Amino acid sequence: MSETICAVATPPGRGGIGIVRISGSACQRVARELLGFIPSPRTAIHTDFCAPDGETLDSGIALYFPSPASYTGEDVLELQGHGSPIALERIVGCILDQGVRLANPGEFTERAFRNDKLDLAQAEAVADLIASGSAEAGRAATRSLTGEFSLRIRELDQRVLKLRMFIESAIDFAEEEIDFLGDTEQQSRLDEMRSLVEALIDRSTAGLTMQIGLDVAIAGAPNVGKSSLLNRLLGEDRAIVTATAGTTRDTLHGDLSLDGLPVRLTDTAGLHASDDPIELMGMERAQTALSTADCVLWVIDDADENLSTPDMYRGKTLVVRNKCDLTGNTPGAVGKTEFRTCALTGAGLSDVCEGLKQVAGFRAGTDAFAGRPRHIAALKRVDDALSQAAKELSVREGELVAENLRVAHESLGEIVGITTSDDLLGEIFSTFCIGK
Repeated sequence: MSETICAVATPPGRGGIGIVRISGSACQRVARELLGFIPSPRTAIHTDFCAPDGETLDSGIALYFPSPASYTGEDVLELQGHGSPIALERIVGCILDQGVRLANPGEFTERAFRNDKLDLAQAEAVADLIASGSAEAGRAATRSLTGEFSLRIRELDQRVLKLRMFIESAIDFAEEEIDFLGDTEQQSRLDEMRSLVEALIDRSTAGLTMQIGLDVAIAGAPNVGKSSLLNRLLGEDRAIVTATAGTTRDTLHGDLSLDGLPVRLTDTAGLHASDDPIELMGMERAQTALSTADCVLWVIDDADENLSTPDMYRGKTLVVRNKCDLTGNTPGAVGKTEFRTCALTGAGLSDVCEGLKQVAGFRAGTDAFAGRPRHIAALKRVDDALSQAAKELSVREGELVAENLRVAHESLGEIVGITTSDDLLGEIFSTFCIGK
C-alpha cells in the first residue's frame, strides 16, 4: 500500500465522461506534472491535462481529496475528462511514467477497507451495487453499503461478547453458592440472539437471491409454444414463431426482472427423435441448458396427457400446459408446479412467474441485505454455535458454553473483516472491476 496506483474508473468504450483515479502519496506530484498546480481540496476545477512536453491531452474536471478524507483514506486525485479510450490511455500513460503503477482489480476499495474507511461487508456491497441487476438488488446493496447490515452484525457481536464474559466469569466463581449458570435470564439472552441471527439469515438470503437471480430453461417437444412463451415473458419478439415444428435450432436468451428477481431465460430446441444433424446439434445444446438451469419450464400442449419430464438437469421443474385456449381449460395454477397458460394472450403467465419466484425462494418488498454465500455460511455457524451453547447451558457445562460463544464471536468477526485471512481478501477483491 506504499505504492501510488491509478486506473480508469469508467467502463471500457466511448462515453461522455471518462475518469482516471489516482490514490497514494504521489498524487500531489502527479497533479503538478499534469495540471501545473495542486487543486484545492474537494473543489471541482476545470483545467487542461497536459503531457510533460506541454501537449494538451484533454480538458476536464480535476478533484483532489487529501488524506484521510477520501474514499481510500489516502490522497486521491480524480481527473474527469472525455470518454475517449485513446485520451484516457494517454493520460494513464503519462501517470505511469511518473512511477505510479496500474491498480489491481478492487484495489481502491481494498485500500479503503485496510484504512478503516469501510468494513469488509460494506466493501463487498460496493461490488454488489455495481453488479445489481434490479432496483430491489440495488436497494439491498445500498443497505449494506451504508452500514445497516454491519451495524446489525456488530450489535449481535456485542451481545455475544457480553454473555461470553458473563459465562467465563461464572466459571471462575464455580465454588460460590450462587448458581450463575442456572440463571434463566442467560437462556433467554441466547434465545433472543438466535432470533436475531435467523432474521439476518433470512434478509441476507433474500438479498443473495436478488443478486444471483435464477437461470431458467424453457424446454419441451417441438411446436408446443416454447418460443411464444419466451416472447410473452420478455414482452418482445425475441424468437421467431411459426407453425412449422423445429423452427428453433439454437438456444436463445433473454433477461427479465420479476419484482426485483433477475431471471435469465433460455429458449431451447424442441426435443424429439430426429436424424437431422442440425436438429441434433440444437437438441444437444438444449440438454446442456437443462443440465445447468436452476429451473426448467417444461412446456407441453394442454391437450397432451403425457407429463413426463427430463431427468438430466439439476434444478426444479415447472410444467406449463400451454395452448389452453384451444382446450377451453381455465388458465392459471393447477398445482404448486403445474400451470395452464396461453402464451399468445399471456393468460396464466402471472401464476408461472409466481412459481418461478417460489423456486428461487424470493419475496418481493423485503428489507434484504446484499448477502453473500460467505455471510450466510458464517451466520449459520453462529446459529449452530448458539444452539449448542443453549444445550450446554441447560446442563451447566460452562466451559463448553464459553467455547461455543467464542466460535460465534469469531464467525461474526469474519463477516465484517475483524478476523479475516489475506487469502480471503485476495479472493474477494479480485472479483471487483479495475478502477474500483
